[in-house]
Amino acid sequence: MARLPVTLACGPYDRTAALADGRVTVDGVDLRYVHLEPEEIFFRMVQYGEFDVAELSLSTYLLTHLADGPFVAIPVFPSRMFRHTSVYINGDAFDPDRPAVEQLKGKTVGLAEYQLTANVWIRGILAEHYGVPVTSVRYRTGGLNQAGRKEKVAVRLPPEIDLAPAPAGRSLSDLLAAGQLDAVYTPRAPDSFGAGPVRRLFDDTRAEEERYFELSGIFPIMHVVVIHRRVYEQNRWLAQELLKAFTAAKRIAYAQLARTVALSVSLPFVREDYERTVARMGADYWAYGVEANRHVLDTFCRYAVEQGLAGRAPDAASLFAPETTDQFII
Repeated sequence: MARLPVTLACGPYDRTAALADGRVTVDGVDLRYVHLEPEEIFFRMVQYGEFDVAELSLSTYLLTHLADGPFVAIPVFPSRMFRHTSVYINGDAFDPDRPAVEQLKGKTVGLAEYQLTANVWIRGILAEHYGVPVTSVRYRTGGLNQAGRKEKVAVRLPPEIDLAPAPAGRSLSDLLAAGQLDAVYTPRAPDSFGAGPVRRLFDDTRAEEERYFELSGIFPIMHVVVIHRRVYEQNRWLAQELLKAFTAAKRIAYAQLARTVALSVSLPFVREDYERTVARMGADYWAYGVEANRHVLDTFCRYAVEQGLAGRAPDAASLFAPETTDQFII
């Protein structure tokens, strides 16, 4: 029987490795896994729809979904990350005798894109947990390490949000190092990090992130998996089969982290860290599915509304293919 050819663009993750190397297959599918970095995947998928299935920014998906866009998501989250580690500052602009986070209000902050998922989480966390309202800083957008980046998805923000392009021909990293930006919110470290006055906002990001999880119960979702609508509409069965396969691949990744006979990951205390994570966050801390992540998804959608990106917060289940939000019972 002929199998459906499907091209999947996704990052090189342990939780998807078994899909990439064929240890896990997708029933009815001849899968071609294309390893690319997230920025390239997002650009090519949004601009040209090059892939049948792709990893995509949660924020980009939310905005295109609300605009009846060309993608249908499944509740698989190939990227999750705490983002306290993703705020960089020029230390010369901050009083070393006071917590830097208390001094962010009134500062000028660089962003690669306002709508980046990481930046939505950062702004939301800073506002909700540290008293830094979204409107209390000025935002300047541009390429992180190269000048010229623009928003993938057009945004229309309320006037109280001060958003403008960074100076032409300058990267955010250079502007931060030169003191022309006070901070940068970015999922990737700027090239200037570790040189001169550029450092992270929080001295102990792990402690801050663990404290945040204890308070909120949130392990932030960064990316979803989307099916191009042209493929989904002709193959509605594909959504559930992909969810099953991604889940099976994730279980293999968990098992590798828990190995005791020999280390699968080249870190000496990976097993201890895995056990510590399970004790703090639960056995399926990287959960897929809607219900296990409803609070996380609802919080993100609320942040998007509060930050002027979305006019309404949709129900979490409505973001995903309906075939993946219900299960048969034997």
